[in-house]
Amino acid sequence: MNQAYSLFGIMIGTFALFVWGHWRYDVVALIALLTAVLFGVVPYASAFSGFSSPAVITVVCIMVITQAINESGVVDLFVKRLTPITSNVYLHVASLTILAACLSAFMNNVGALALLMPVAIQTARLSKRALSVVLMPVAFGSVLGGLTTAIGTPPNIIIASYRESLTGHAFTMFQFSKVGLPVAVVGIVFIIFFGWRLLPKRKAPKQTDDLFRVQDYIAEVKVVLESAVVEKTISEVEKLINNECLVIGLIRNNRKRFVIKGSEILQINDILIIEASPKDLEKLIKAGRFELLVGGLSPSSLKTEDNLLMELVIPQGSTLEGSSSQSIRMRTRFHVNLLALARQGSSTRKRLPDVKFKVGDVLLMQGEPDDLQEFIAKFGLLPLVERGLSIGVKRKALLPLIIFIFGIGLSAFNVFPAQISFSLSMVLLVIFNIIPTRRLYTSIDWSIIVLLGAMIPLGSALESSGAADVIANSAVVLAHYASPIIILALILVITMTISDIMNNVATAAVMAPIAVATAKALFVSIDPFLIAVAIGASCSFLTPIAHQNNTLVMGPGGYRFYDFTIMGLPLEILVLLVSLPTILFFWPL
Repeated sequence: MNQAYSLFGIMIGTFALFVWGHWRYDVVALIALLTAVLFGVVPYASAFSGFSSPAVITVVCIMVITQAINESGVVDLFVKRLTPITSNVYLHVASLTILAACLSAFMNNVGALALLMPVAIQTARLSKRALSVVLMPVAFGSVLGGLTTAIGTPPNIIIASYRESLTGHAFTMFQFSKVGLPVAVVGIVFIIFFGWRLLPKRKAPKQTDDLFRVQDYIAEVKVVLESAVVEKTISEVEKLINNECLVIGLIRNNRKRFVIKGSEILQINDILIIEASPKDLEKLIKAGRFELLVGGLSPSSLKTEDNLLMELVIPQGSTLEGSSSQSIRMRTRFHVNLLALARQGSSTRKRLPDVKFKVGDVLLMQGEPDDLQEFIAKFGLLPLVERGLSIGVKRKALLPLIIFIFGIGLSAFNVFPAQISFSLSMVLLVIFNIIPTRRLYTSIDWSIIVLLGAMIPLGSALESSGAADVIANSAVVLAHYASPIIILALILVITMTISDIMNNVATAAVMAPIAVATAKALFVSIDPFLIAVAIGASCSFLTPIAHQNNTLVMGPGGYRFYDFTIMGLPLEILVLLVSLPTILFFWPL
């Protein structure tokens, strides 16, 4: 019993760290796991058993397969057909939301959003519609679609795997559809006809200039005979005002170059393209005795045939999070320029080299296509408006989709378990060189994998330590005053509430043993309780931190924290009203 209360203390501390958000979810999960090991709650031999779980293997495979489908371009064939119907707001929201739900039923939620977010932004700008009207519906649609299959979202994979460990039989591919599909349909209908109306109609940025206001900070200056920088290097120019400016381009003999080396020696009549605040630019011109040629350059003037501008968003799990452009030597190592950064829909003009990147930040990057491609791949960033870059191979566009359908078929017809079916699909992708071996591991969001591997032993410890029984006994006491249906609804509500402020993977791993112990204490079937946890863990709509996709659209959509609650609360109430009777119909107590 002492172990049970020790685990309660660890879980409360873990929950507090998740909410605090100072450390990433995977780091918090590892801290919790190691603390449980030190207190003897989790045996040494079982500490890292979670990484061999079928759920972890399945999630890894789905991530790789999703990346291959993303890069194949096959989904673009469907997406291009959306543009003509986006002039009507209902059709605009409906087409994007439904497509997001359909995609996320069979692929990673973030992957589905990554495919559709550029389309949503482009079509919103073309139709002069606020991005806030379309981006949250797309994000919520991708979350709802994940409810409908066993592979649609990691919580479903965890619940299916946990049931298999208890009964020897996992939930099959489409058993989740019995409840998930009605919930998704009702949720999407709400979003299409009512939900988007609750969102703020903030001004739609028509182009990059509107979001970043780069023109206020970029100018051209000329090196003249009297300049103090003749035969000096680019680095020496930047040091003139203590690196408070950035030389992002050089024009020499009418040839414009960007991302030049710091050792480049300046000549008379060279023109430098400078990024600096108006105050710092004035200091630079005075210190270097430059001639100001043009001030207030627009982003479009920074494009050439050899380089382009891209808006990139930082997703959860990106190794860029917590770094700065200076710490990773962005210009010298990757040969790309950071021109501007927007956070929560507003451009920041802090000294860019020192700004530490956060999840959801939108970066305005400049560079040559190959350099930008490498940068995106290295840090797992998501392109927004410009999608001309495709990381990977475009050949055999239909083959990854065919291989994925093959894997789904093997799992759906119980030929092999899900982890074997999708492992086979992943190997076939490598054999046919659809995804290069060097890209195999970069396709995986390792923060999610570490989170899963660390939380699964903690979930098991809830049972082995007796902590789940303590909670279940409380449910038995409650059963004297309320029916098992009320307790089932309570499990669903608690799971939804926790998932709104804690990662849904961690929520499912923690709540599944508690739900099973409660069902056993009430002498009812465990299935409806497990399905309730699966639904509740995935319905994360109230806050921008509730789900990765919520975080990703917050910056580009210009949303505030409470915007998610305004649309998310009625949606979660609908989920509760639809899912509870549907669970009881298909999974009787």
